[in-house]
Amino acid sequence: MTGFLDVLLDVFRQPAIIVALISLIGLSVQKKSFSDVLKGTVRTLVGFLVLAAGAGVVVGALNPFGQMFEQAFNVQGVVPNNEAIVGQVLLEYGSAAALIFFFGMVVNIFLAATTRFKYIYLSGHVAFYMAAMIAVIMGVAGFDTWAVILWGSIAQGLVMTLSPAIVQPFMRKVTGTDDVALGHTGGAGIALSGLVATLVRGKNPKSTEDLVFPKGLGFLRDTTVIVALSMAVIYVIVTLFAGPTYIEAELSQGQNYILYALMQAATFSAGVFIILAGVRVVLAEIVPAFKGISERLVKGAKPALDVPIVFTFAPNAVLIGFLSSFVGGIVGMVAMVFMGTAIIVPGVVAHFMTGAASGVIGNAAGGRRGAVVGAFANGIAITFLPLLLLPVLGEIGFSNSTFSDSDYGIVGLFLGWLSVGGGQIAVIAGIVVSLVMMYVASFIFRNRAAKKDALPAEAGSAAETPVTTR
Repeated sequence: MTGFLDVLLDVFRQPAIIVALISLIGLSVQKKSFSDVLKGTVRTLVGFLVLAAGAGVVVGALNPFGQMFEQAFNVQGVVPNNEAIVGQVLLEYGSAAALIFFFGMVVNIFLAATTRFKYIYLSGHVAFYMAAMIAVIMGVAGFDTWAVILWGSIAQGLVMTLSPAIVQPFMRKVTGTDDVALGHTGGAGIALSGLVATLVRGKNPKSTEDLVFPKGLGFLRDTTVIVALSMAVIYVIVTLFAGPTYIEAELSQGQNYILYALMQAATFSAGVFIILAGVRVVLAEIVPAFKGISERLVKGAKPALDVPIVFTFAPNAVLIGFLSSFVGGIVGMVAMVFMGTAIIVPGVVAHFMTGAASGVIGNAAGGRRGAVVGAFANGIAITFLPLLLLPVLGEIGFSNSTFSDSDYGIVGLFLGWLSVGGGQIAVIAGIVVSLVMMYVASFIFRNRAAKKDALPAEAGSAAETPVTTR
């Protein structure tokens, strides 16, 4: 039995397999032919692996950049890194984290079936990290193992259901449909970017995708080229500050430091290219297949997929969002130096993933200005939330590491502060109240939708028109 459970947990820790199984189930319940089911399942699996491979290439190019940055500007502090802290957590809380992750998915499906928040969270890797953090906080609060799993699973299911929900109003602006949602632990920061973009939106905002380049600079309309050139400039500048001795001795294994910087920039661009290719395949397969799930199992369900799913809608905004979010991280870091607090060094991977998505969301909600300001707000959020989270994690011995994305900060602070302020009773009450409020909100939204459907359609609706993206 233990061996079977281990295999099952291994399966559900692989987002590519989860998405492929969804495709298999969705196509099967639609009674598609064996050929169509096989083709759709395999293409979904391979497409997601292509997407993951591209993300791996990007992360591989960004990791040395973070080291260069610390060396170049003599910054020592806490670098938010999910993998680093989860590696420590799993040593003591691995079994509880795995069970919270599994049963949290069950709670997510139940909540999607019984409320108006019909989002099935398919980003298994970040969901597992969330489960690890919840397991730690519940364990430190003194809960017995069974209670850690019970209440942790409910908390996990709530997060997996509500995080896509708060981003969905902005996702509809990006995609033009309500077929797909965003499932990522940066959801709160990305939603913040959409809200900020809406507030700064001017009259007739222009999209980042309509940037006009002089005829001689027409090559800049190619996403691959503009990403490679922009990143090359950034890499070379940081490399010059870090110095050739450090680069060639510590990072490039003797390769010329300028050539190394240029190759890292080109590798980054190649990773983005691979991500975009994988996203196109996954979207083409998973959305039609998921209709089987929504029609038969959870009526109206929407797949909540990882952040690269939005990258194809506004490729220029991806780069703009990343840079703006990273600048927000630098501004926050400088502020911490003057404030005398612990210093959160910008986590480049977090700023790329959530910042890029924030740029796309911000562009759809508020045009170019929205992309810049919205992503900058996300950068500030994922700098100060980890700072506030440090004391909670520090009490359990992880003060030199912390989680990076905004949802970790919000959920961790919510549960951590309840635990510190009121112990186990406060934590349970907070989870129960959150669950009740979710159902109350669902009831209110259902009534509003029913009243809206009962009204005659008004000609010439004054609804806000989203910014056009490509």
